[in-house]
Amino acid sequence: MLYSKLEAKRIVTNENIMNIRKTSNSLTKQPLLTKRPLSTKRPLGLTLLCLLTLAPATWLNISHGEAIIGDPAQGTNDTILGSKHDFSGLNRRAGVVAMPSVAFSDYGNPCVYCHIPPEQADTDSIAKGAIEGWNRYQPATDTFQLYDSWYLDSKTRNPSGITLLCLSCHDGTMGVDMVVNKPATFDLEEDKAMHMRLNGEDNTLSCGKCHNGRIAHSIAIKHIDTDLRNDHPVSMRYAGLLRSDEDFRQPHTPDGFSNGVKFYEGRVECASCHNVHNPEKDLFLRVNSDLLCQTCHTK
Repeated sequence: MLYSKLEAKRIVTNENIMNIRKTSNSLTKQPLLTKRPLSTKRPLGLTLLCLLTLAPATWLNISHGEAIIGDPAQGTNDTILGSKHDFSGLNRRAGVVAMPSVAFSDYGNPCVYCHIPPEQADTDSIAKGAIEGWNRYQPATDTFQLYDSWYLDSKTRNPSGITLLCLSCHDGTMGVDMVVNKPATFDLEEDKAMHMRLNGEDNTLSCGKCHNGRIAHSIAIKHIDTDLRNDHPVSMRYAGLLRSDEDFRQPHTPDGFSNGVKFYEGRVECASCHNVHNPEKDLFLRVNSDLLCQTCHTK
């Protein structure tokens, strides 16, 4: 079964999301931030972005671990709401109004930044340049340099679709809001966002212009880039799946291990170890970091 179909069940409507946020806002007693009129000029938008990030008066008294919206304890299972991947809720999470609608477009639904909107399920997204099964444009695969070694039994030239989904943001080559199908409720004429990239560079197209560790927290570690040679191999077939290999443990099922580490069509992908729908663990890991490597590797 494809990962996209599994996770697509988590898609909720805009109306449900608004109800969740209203309920959560009441429980957490945090005031809703109102939208401010935005300038159509990008330089002013960038100035606003930096000023709002610096303004201490706009910060809310919220800890990183506190539930904001969509927490299971508050009656929903939409754990991505209020997390770092909830682009429609970043204003509320960070306590500033500098990101959605300025740095990137706020589509009002956190699901559509990855998933195809339900009302456009029959759209031929691939013909528009999408990653198959997803709502993101496919990055240029010929730009990636993958990890390679003489002892790798399984080699691949390009990342698989599920990993391209992650890289479509984290390689830093396109805006985080570059979705193929926008919600029907989104007004393109009102869109004045800068469509910034998750990139550590110091320019007006990159989040690193402000998120450099001085003006705001650094996003450099989140910018993986297209050179993946110093990262864990991705999109290769798991060595312990089809034959006995003393260096790798046998999975409990063809889909992975009972602790949550999983394979996609028998391959190791970014999502094998990271689960964007579970913000409870650091780095969205499926298993605590001290046990993660031992899940697959015997030494």
